[in-house]
Amino acid sequence: MTMTDVISTDLMTTLRRLKLSPVAATLAERLTLARQQKMPHQDFLLLVLHDEAARRDRLMTSRRAEKASLDASMIFEAWDETAKVTYDKQVLNELVSLRFVDARHHGAIYGGSGVGKTFMATALGHVACRLGYSVHFARHDRLLKRLKHARLDNSYDAELCKLLAVDLLIVDDFAIDSMDAVESRDTYEILVERHRAGSMIVTSNRDPEEWHSVFADPARAQAAVDRFTNNAYDLVISGDSYRKRQKPKVTGTAEQAGTGQGPTLPRKRRRKA
Repeated sequence: MTMTDVISTDLMTTLRRLKLSPVAATLAERLTLARQQKMPHQDFLLLVLHDEAARRDRLMTSRRAEKASLDASMIFEAWDETAKVTYDKQVLNELVSLRFVDARHHGAIYGGSGVGKTFMATALGHVACRLGYSVHFARHDRLLKRLKHARLDNSYDAELCKLLAVDLLIVDDFAIDSMDAVESRDTYEILVERHRAGSMIVTSNRDPEEWHSVFADPARAQAAVDRFTNNAYDLVISGDSYRKRQKPKVTGTAEQAGTGQGPTLPRKRRRKA
């Protein structure tokens, strides 16, 4: 059955008026299935509308993730289960449930370099996008630069409001570098304003007990870090760096090894006529 056998001009016009044009892509397939299974009209209509609802959900999820600046490849489905890292799965499951977002709690993901902290945080962001939450992802140093630039064009308040308005704010590589007075004040504002008002996920190479040392103002450090840590789930990831497994390897054959001959030069690619 071809598309033209199923969709008349009048039907296509009506689908466009109702903003249901994408339904046409699977209508022939669904109609064939309905006939084979002798599906009641009501069930057939439900099937077609369910397809369209699912398509719209996928589209909205994709848009939310893109707006949040989430890496599309960092989803839990792509997590490498063979990675030699350890973490508390019970804590991770609690974070994946997103109950912490509804309760306005936080998540602190920390551990050594390359163990998957950014991946975990980003994947949690994707879960939140799928469930309709608004998310924003930013690296801590770049976030502070944005706020500094915002001061120059008098958009600081608007920029800060964006960070405070989302359901879930993810700050990656937190507290790696020492902060000056302005950066410390901005970090203080974010941590304090989001306390009990919205959720955060923070990733860091440093243990939370070390965060105080990177602030320029000890008093602000104590107030901000204390609020965050006492309202956060701790997910500690330990193990080998995954990046070591991504290191490129030589692909030469055993016969070529140790011959003392010079390198085999690649052949020049021929241009297509």
